[in-house]
Amino acid sequence: MYQSVTAGHVERLRGHPFIRRCRAGTITQRELDVFLAQHAKYSAYFTRYLCALIANLGDSEDVLQLAENLAEELGFGDDGGEPHARIFARMLGQFGIDVAATPMFAPTQRLIETTFHYCRQLDPAYGLGALCLGAEAIVPALYSDIIAGFNANGIDDERLEFFRIHVECDDGHAETMRAILARLQQDDPARGVRILEGAHAMIDARLNFFSGILEGAQQPCQ
Repeated sequence: MYQSVTAGHVERLRGHPFIRRCRAGTITQRELDVFLAQHAKYSAYFTRYLCALIANLGDSEDVLQLAENLAEELGFGDDGGEPHARIFARMLGQFGIDVAATPMFAPTQRLIETTFHYCRQLDPAYGLGALCLGAEAIVPALYSDIIAGFNANGIDDERLEFFRIHVECDDGHAETMRAILARLQQDDPARGVRILEGAHAMIDARLNFFSGILEGAQQPCQ
């Protein structure tokens, strides 16, 4: 069930003009720079989204499994890697992007608020739907298209480490969450509706986020 839901979400997202143009190689560097700045504002809260979700899990084993995802984000995973936020910050510096000096777009703020809203719900089915089906599960396909957009603008993969890491690792994160989702729904079938609500809300918010990127890129540079 969840694989087909994810496939539908990926299809919707890949149909957005921003992602279509990344995949086709017609996206501009200006549009990609605007995307990076706004994505930085959204992703800066990612560990806090995950913490909010973990706080509402009732099973200690589920907590441990998602804590492993959190540890990987923070650079404490088995691979002993660097915190993902630091990798992203270094990439932003290479592109000359000052996130603090960049205003947050309204669709970016709504994406952040939507994510927090579902992750903070007492029933973790909402947050798992949002973070798993609406975020982690769609990242490998989405980021692959975004990488293609950067490549088309002469940016090689070495400068895109943040995106490459997530193409490789977010499938594992999504599988961890899917296993928890499946058990929650088995215990209470009514949770299926809540799971899908969180997922659909996140996809809608992300589509609006991409529209905000294209609109914002038309504005004069600050």
